[in-house]
Amino acid sequence: MSALPAAVLWDMDGTLVDTEPYWIAAEHALVDAHGGQWSHEQALQLVGNSLLASARILQDAGVRLEAEAIVDWLLDRVVDDVRRHTPWQPGARELLAALAEAGVPCALVTMSYRRLANVVAEQTAGALRVVVAGDDVRLGKPHPESYLTAAELLGVPIERCVAIEDSPTGIASASASGARVLGVEAMVPVPRAPGLSRATSLRAVGLREVARIHAGAVLDLG
Repeated sequence: MSALPAAVLWDMDGTLVDTEPYWIAAEHALVDAHGGQWSHEQALQLVGNSLLASARILQDAGVRLEAEAIVDWLLDRVVDDVRRHTPWQPGARELLAALAEAGVPCALVTMSYRRLANVVAEQTAGALRVVVAGDDVRLGKPHPESYLTAAELLGVPIERCVAIEDSPTGIASASASGARVLGVEAMVPVPRAPGLSRATSLRAVGLREVARIHAGAVLDLG
């Protein structure tokens, strides 16, 4: 087996946990409360965005609140949902555990704010050593700042990291950072792109596949 990466950097919503339905339900409820209209297609356009960017789009859909108030409203609802039930993506906890057992440090790199990210990270038995949340960075995805910050906090070169993402915005962020990237299909398709490995589920991804991606292989996994 090829050498494992220095670290694995995980997106959260849609990648590690299937929280996108929670976000979409919250968006629908908020827009409806303000008499606006919100479609599933509009909701999908928000996947991977920074929360403030999403809030501005919701304002355009009729939500009559300041952007920060929109973010707080959405977070309150999704945090409550995750506390009641954390919907782990198939294969995610197993891969996290395997990486931890192999001594590979992992970080959570998410545009969700820290108060939600911490709820998820606390359930991973220390496998996620670092959390970089949307309110920790100045520039959200697709800018690479969050991924570069995670690698710096772990003390590893970004070029020796594998990032796992599910959205075009997140994939663009991770790719721009210099990490090797695995795109896992969740709410939106992951199209082919140069250097991008893809999987339809994390159930198809183990230590061997992570090592191959780190070594430069471009994989398409079922």
